[in-house]
Amino acid sequence: MAPRMKVTRLFQAFFKSERSAGYVLIGTTILSLLLANVLIGPAFPEFFHHKAGFANEFISLNLSLEHWVNDGLMTIFFLLVGLEIEREIYIGELSSLRNASLPLFAALGGMVIPFGIHFLFNAGLPTQGGGGIPMATDIAFALGILSLGKRVPYGLKVFLTAFAIIDDLGAILVIAFFYTKSLQMLYLLGAMAVWGLLFVCNRLKIYRVWVYLLLGVVMWYCMLRSGVHATLAGVLLAFAMPFGNGDEQSLSYRVQHWLHYPVAFVILPLFALVNTGIIIPTTWFSDLQNNNSLGIMLGLVAGKPLGIMAFCGGAVALGWSSLPTGVNWRYLLSAGILGGIGFTMSIFITLLAFDDPNVVAQSKISILLASVVASVLGLLVLQMAGKKDLALQGKP
Repeated sequence: MAPRMKVTRLFQAFFKSERSAGYVLIGTTILSLLLANVLIGPAFPEFFHHKAGFANEFISLNLSLEHWVNDGLMTIFFLLVGLEIEREIYIGELSSLRNASLPLFAALGGMVIPFGIHFLFNAGLPTQGGGGIPMATDIAFALGILSLGKRVPYGLKVFLTAFAIIDDLGAILVIAFFYTKSLQMLYLLGAMAVWGLLFVCNRLKIYRVWVYLLLGVVMWYCMLRSGVHATLAGVLLAFAMPFGNGDEQSLSYRVQHWLHYPVAFVILPLFALVNTGIIIPTTWFSDLQNNNSLGIMLGLVAGKPLGIMAFCGGAVALGWSSLPTGVNWRYLLSAGILGGIGFTMSIFITLLAFDDPNVVAQSKISILLASVVASVLGLLVLQMAGKKDLALQGKP
């Protein structure tokens, strides 16, 4: 019998906000493409290259608007993801090995196989570094599409969220180890020292949120200057915050609750607006046939469900895991296909992997197209699984 799943009110709030964010992201992406290609033109994406900030002999923070969003505001997104991972580990679906094993295997398969597909197409080429692009799943988009299905088992929602969270953690580690181009050790040590100080505050039972946020900003600046991607500071800050019992009085709960709507309705839409304003060239169709584009699209659309189903099937067959309550293999396949919606994290890794603007644009178009295909296919399989389930129950 499948293990009983732990569902908290905070998870329900998380699912609700992520689902809504998916709709907002879809609208913002369409708007961004229209602004770049129909309403304004090249001036729209170029606007985000303007710099803002300040610099002196002690602090240098003169970044482009694009970098303020990608390196600054997205740190808050990663803080929310980190808090969600922490919550799931302590009291949620990942709190026991038995419960965590299936989404863990799903995430592992959903990273290894897509990477392998991209590598097969791009080994030895300048685009080989894009192997991390099809490894990621966009939680907001995936849950947004899942919510369109009728009579979706709650266990499937928790499973998809859990493996997408582990997937995000994997993407974060990929960014840390493989997309750090230059390292300034002094700043990195400074960031680690601040992180250590945050843990000291945790142990001393300091629960004032401003202390953690202030130290978090210092850690973010040190991380930015170190060469390691600054957004990782958000995850590190999340794990340093006191979790307590995970109830409404805990600092972790309160911060996560505060961040839901700003992230869902401000930060992620801004990220989409800044990064999907792609000028679609007349050669876009032929560009989809190059090795990098094929690796990305096949990795997301085919590699994700193949890896997820293969690894989950093996884990269940060996008795290491069991299917969630109310979830059969048809439902699991729909979740695997929806895992191919890369979007936010895939675009994020694209910006780190490539410096050539043409390759970046081609990669973004491939990600968007693959995410649309995965959305449609995933929803169709989900609907068919629901109808089959009803038929087996003898319901019209």
